[in-house]
Amino acid sequence: MENKNMTTATPEELAHEVVRILDSKNAQGLTLLHVTDNTIITDYFVICTGNSNTQIKAFAGEVEFKLKEAGLEPRRTEGYREANWVVMDYASVIVHIFNNEQRSFYNLEKLWSDAVEVDISELVTEK
Repeated sequence: MENKNMTTATPEELAHEVVRILDSKNAQGLTLLHVTDNTIITDYFVICTGNSNTQIKAFAGEVEFKLKEAGLEPRRTEGYREANWVVMDYASVIVHIFNNEQRSFYNLEKLWSDAVEVDISELVTEK
C-alpha cells in the first residue's frame, strides 16, 4: 500500500488493507467478519492473534503506521499498554488483536456467529 490514499476507501477496501497489513507481519488466525447487518457500530471486524505482548503491539503499531501514511488515524485505540487485546476503531472497520488466551475467552467469531465470514484467501500469503 505504498502512498495509497485510504481516506476515500470503501469499508471493504479498508478492511482488506488491514488484513494485508497484518498478514505482512505474520499475524495468526486472521479473520474478517462482515457485521453490517448485525450492528450499527461498524461494517467489519478484523480479528487476529499475536504470540506475545510485543508482537501484539507490533501488529497494532504497523496498522496505525501504514494507515496513517495513507491518511487515516484510528478514532480510538484501547488495550495497547497491556497488549492482551488491542482494539483499534477506524469507524467502518474495527481491528481486534488478541493474545491466544483472550481470543479463546472472548471468542468473537462465536459471539458474532450471525455475521458473514469473508473469504480472505486472496488477501493472505500461504504459510
